[in-house]
Amino acid sequence: MSNFWYKRQRLVMGVVGVVLFFFVWEALFSWVFELNPFYISKPSLIFAAWGAVIENGQLWSDILVSGRPLAFGFGAAVVVGVAFGVVMGWRARVGYALDPFFTALYASPLVAIAPLVIIYFGVGIAGKAILIFTLCVFPFVFNAYAGVRSVDPLLVNVVRSLGGKEKDLYLKVIVPTVLPFLVAGARYAIGRALVGVLVGEFFAASAGVGYRIAYYGDLYQLDRMFANILTMMVFAVIFTEGIRWAERSAFPWRVGM
Repeated sequence: MSNFWYKRQRLVMGVVGVVLFFFVWEALFSWVFELNPFYISKPSLIFAAWGAVIENGQLWSDILVSGRPLAFGFGAAVVVGVAFGVVMGWRARVGYALDPFFTALYASPLVAIAPLVIIYFGVGIAGKAILIFTLCVFPFVFNAYAGVRSVDPLLVNVVRSLGGKEKDLYLKVIVPTVLPFLVAGARYAIGRALVGVLVGEFFAASAGVGYRIAYYGDLYQLDRMFANILTMMVFAVIFTEGIRWAERSAFPWRVGM
């Protein structure tokens, strides 16, 4: 029984925390404070609105609209970011040359370039995917870079002394070392990707979850606005837990993740 609780306590405590949060929210605006629908809503109204947009199919359509640029932008960020990070870490001179440039870009308020991206690439999938890519690529660059720099030189020397080639170093030493760093980067990049979706659809869109949040906010239909925000929160949790599950599967010896 103790082993059963140990394996599931994180899930149970997480569910209890979420349920308690919604219960307190509902209680405050049902029995303590007067609810002003122009400023705030409450969980019972939000879940009713959530059920309505699910039932009429609007939510699924918006998820599809937002999901395609998310997949393209995030996927491109993984490929490009890992490639640059590995090369920067493995080739010191390349790292010295590119690290200040990437650091300056990463420290910049990249969300501010959203209007320019929309102007140049339009309001379709391309514009939103490029914005998501811009926000997500740097966690992969820096985590891959840090992962390569943490490779044990002894392992490199062993592979080379046994006649290993450059390919063997990448596949047998660098990749296993870098993978945990990439998983950590992916967990952070997911949040930035969802921000990119919302920002891209706030500026110019006619569909999508971000568009609905802005649309219902302008109409003061806060129950539906919060329902779409809740949708983004659910997806954030699903993606994060999926990455954690992949991390536990790939590295079962790492306890407490």
